[in-house]
Amino acid sequence: MENSFGSNLNSKRSGARALLTIAIAVGSLAGNPILAADPAQAPKYTGPGSCSSPACHGGVQDRTETSVLQNEYSTWVVRDKHAQAYTVLTNPLGTRMAKILGLPKPDTAPKCLACHALDVPLEQRARTFDLTDGVGCENCHGPASAWLGPHTARDWKYEKSLELGMYNTRDLVKRSEKCLSCHLGTPEKFVDHEMLAAGHPDLYFELGSFMSVMPVHWKEVEKDPWFAVRTLGVGQAVQLREQLRRVAREAQGGIWPEYAELECFSCHHSLTAAKDSWRQDRGYPGRRPGNPPLNLARFVVFRKIIQEADRGAAQQLESEMGRVYSLVTALNSDRRQVASQATSAAETADRIAQRLAGVQLQFDQAMTLRLMKSIAGDAESIAQQGEGSAEQATMVMDSLFIAYNQNAHLGNEAQIKAALHTLFEQLKDQSAYHAFKFARDLRSLNSLLP
Repeated sequence: MENSFGSNLNSKRSGARALLTIAIAVGSLAGNPILAADPAQAPKYTGPGSCSSPACHGGVQDRTETSVLQNEYSTWVVRDKHAQAYTVLTNPLGTRMAKILGLPKPDTAPKCLACHALDVPLEQRARTFDLTDGVGCENCHGPASAWLGPHTARDWKYEKSLELGMYNTRDLVKRSEKCLSCHLGTPEKFVDHEMLAAGHPDLYFELGSFMSVMPVHWKEVEKDPWFAVRTLGVGQAVQLREQLRRVAREAQGGIWPEYAELECFSCHHSLTAAKDSWRQDRGYPGRRPGNPPLNLARFVVFRKIIQEADRGAAQQLESEMGRVYSLVTALNSDRRQVASQATSAAETADRIAQRLAGVQLQFDQAMTLRLMKSIAGDAESIAQQGEGSAEQATMVMDSLFIAYNQNAHLGNEAQIKAALHTLFEQLKDQSAYHAFKFARDLRSLNSLLP
């Protein structure tokens, strides 16, 4: 295993990169013409290999006596799926998708490279940059040329790196925005209904869950024991804000309705006899039967969080989201109305995100337990919004349970884990999702909470 690990690392390190990072490690930076930042030039992207020295971020074991783990590169290259983002473009599915979309090659198409690599302009690429590295350090941390050398100095402060172009991932709003730039999309990066039809997976996100399954390559500076709950809340707020901004953009100038904004499985589900259909049993409250509704997965769980944090803002957002839902679900609404209402709701979500990220609002054991009970206690409403909402609820409940269990104990953790596993199992076959069964199992989980 150890030889395999070393082989994987070495295969990603070229001689040029190794020389570069060794120079960093020995501290010969200020006078090195290759590494010294030229303030007259825009920062450049140097590639993850520039972080790979064992004395910097390429160690095998994590370090406890330093401010960083110093094995970040090793963790990324061996265990992190982001490192394989470029190579998956040319697997059979990626090749077939490119053919359907009329793209010559997926590994050269800007549409694909936007999220599967670091596709920056040529003038922003240093000599050590390699597009085939996939999603690496600088996708999240920003172009490194200006701070790469100086940030190794003993007395260097994080704020100095920020001034030189490092992205502030400690800011939870910015961290969420960075993740969502690919995991939800921007005007330049997006997965629309055309791409979904070609075979691209639907995009979903929950910051707490995604961070918990990532191979950890960071140390949180924040020592609040309930920081994970704050992280979850901010991630929920930002993803709703970004979805609403996307709806506004599409209504103003894109294809409308953009079916990727609607609840996919209101159409894409296993067909049954009418007598066995939970959808027809439930009916279609608030919309015309046959109209696919706006996907509310990014709101139906988040509403529980803001009810805890700011009831006034919760009522305002509830009202605004109701209007967005009605307009989008009607399908033939005036585009300008849709854009205006979605923009207004996005502004409210942004204010809530900033409040959730602020230190004035305290998250604690009691609030975390109330959130778990509030979400699980709304089983019917969440389940009947569809598979996407059920998925969000399951991920959030799992994240909250993990956060709670790190600071306190319920005494029946094994039963709760089993109940969560049952919910995840129901989401494996998305088109066969059954709201009544999911609601039953979410109620069972609620009964296990004190």
